Amino acid sequence: MINLIGTYECKADVKGRLMMASALKKQLSPVIQDGFVLKRSVFQQCLELYPMAEWNEMMLKVNKLNRFVKKNNDFIRRFTAGVKIVELDASGRLLIPSDLQKFAGITKQVVLSSAVGIVEIWDKDKYEVAINEATVDFGDLAEQVMGGVNDEDGIS
Repeated sequence: MINLIGTYECKADVKGRLMMASALKKQLSPVIQDGFVLKRSVFQQCLELYPMAEWNEMMLKVNKLNRFVKKNNDFIRRFTAGVKIVELDASGRLLIPSDLQKFAGITKQVVLSSAVGIVEIWDKDKYEVAINEATVDFGDLAEQVMGGVNDEDGIS
């Protein structure tokens, strides 16, 4: 599992190619040769870039779902909708297919944001709105999500 760090701004050209930030590319260097999977986010209007190993781990979990349960089948269909295998070209650019550009509203200004083992790809304006969204009190959210988590020493 790879742990990515950072948020980076870049520009997409008219063909939907974006130059991967060098600091992010350096972090991804151990997995670049394996390729990536690019997909729609489940919760936001952005894209998720999975290193192939991360995607394979996710698919191990998804493949455990019973496909004879309708909601599982519906989930699998929606989760994998628009999924594409992508690679960085020789210049370090990532081509975002047009259907995924449209889904995320990506035009020119792009934000690449690390999300532990994956990279979220956002239209810059949509990213700013999502980060500054006033409806979520981050302190309350942090307490709900991480408040009950203890490390190995029992310290939270």
